[in-house]
Amino acid sequence: MIYDSIIIGSGIAGASAAMNLKIRNKSFLIFGSPSFNTKAIKAEQILNYPGMPGINGQQLSDAVFEHLKQMGITVTDLKINGVFYYNDTWHITSGMQMFEARTVILATGVEFSNPLEGEQALVGMGVSYCATCDGMLYKDKDVAVIATSADAEKEMLYLSEIASHISYMPTYPLKNNFDDRDNLTIYKDRPQAILGDNTVTGVRLKSGEDVSADGVFILKDAISPSTLVYGLETDGRHIIVDRQMRTNLEGCFACGDCTGRPYQYVKAAGEGNIAAHSAIEYLAKII
Repeated sequence: MIYDSIIIGSGIAGASAAMNLKIRNKSFLIFGSPSFNTKAIKAEQILNYPGMPGINGQQLSDAVFEHLKQMGITVTDLKINGVFYYNDTWHITSGMQMFEARTVILATGVEFSNPLEGEQALVGMGVSYCATCDGMLYKDKDVAVIATSADAEKEMLYLSEIASHISYMPTYPLKNNFDDRDNLTIYKDRPQAILGDNTVTGVRLKSGEDVSADGVFILKDAISPSTLVYGLETDGRHIIVDRQMRTNLEGCFACGDCTGRPYQYVKAAGEGNIAAHSAIEYLAKII
């Protein structure tokens, strides 16, 4: 099936885009998490969201996902690891699965951390951002997992059932010790570089210690849009768009934090609305 649109990201921007596509009876999928990211949920008070005075991040997340549920919109909890345009159609990949759409809306959020030394050069050569997508490639091999939040622990445990050994490198305060996992080593030292020339060979820690690995999974809330979408024009961390949320790529739109400051929920909601309507106008021209 070729969908009218595929939305990548289920925050305020992605949810807003999905609601507007639903209202206009367009076929679509929305990929993301069944809740906002950890940082968004921890927002103590949101003062500038119209009609919701003093709401906090968790309350806003609950309200948005209840709204999606009432509209019959289901968020597909799959990580996307590739987006490319071929034969007049957008192809979106998650591991061995592929989805096709006439348009794509990027609502991926913004990646605040800088890439590690060697990370971008080794993407696809041992560096992956999705355990469920690429985990089986490392069956019975040694794997390093770099995680920025506790949300990654589920993927790490999945990998521990496949790989021969996991070197877990959390950059957040770890609360669990995972003593029941014999093939798991936890490192408190922060990763500094990904090692390897044409393929990953390990991770260098800040202390100078090198940890050998056949592959490295970097599990974080957002990845660089230019890494995700080949040929996408960006300005540093942000996707370049016009006022209609159009990117430099045909049929590709972007909205929310990934398009730049201000990083505000109300701005994301408005841009999601615009991106959806721009996609609808584009569909009217090509169908």
